[in-house]
Amino acid sequence: MDTLARPAAAPTGPRFSLWTLRFLLTGHLIAVLAQPVLAGRYLTGDVDAITAHGLIGSLLALVAMALMVGALAYVVGGRGPLWVLPATALVFLAEGFQIGMGYSRQLELHIPLGVAIAVAAVLLAAWVWTPAAARPRGRR
Repeated sequence: MDTLARPAAAPTGPRFSLWTLRFLLTGHLIAVLAQPVLAGRYLTGDVDAITAHGLIGSLLALVAMALMVGALAYVVGGRGPLWVLPATALVFLAEGFQIGMGYSRQLELHIPLGVAIAVAAVLLAAWVWTPAAARPRGRR
């Protein structure tokens, strides 16, 4: 009998679904953080920046849909915490509302909601890279 052999390790947590969620949330964060930069460039005279701002804003809705799918895979298949699903659903809804407020020029809602979305994106992206995100549900 080999005394140095280690027993087979139990799965330590969600691997593929966690890395998918990490990729999606990091990409989402980069796109979200580009938005105030583009809006600021527009306000300083670069009129073409508003076109990129609108395009990236609209694409964020698609990214948020992919986030919900990634979060579902992470929670169901990877045994991640349940709060990730409603959090990504809220981000998706907020971004949809944000897009509508932007195109209707309702800046009194568009700007504060953009700040809230940016804060949520930073918090989610920071959390997904912590060791707590890699632990399976029930081992917290």
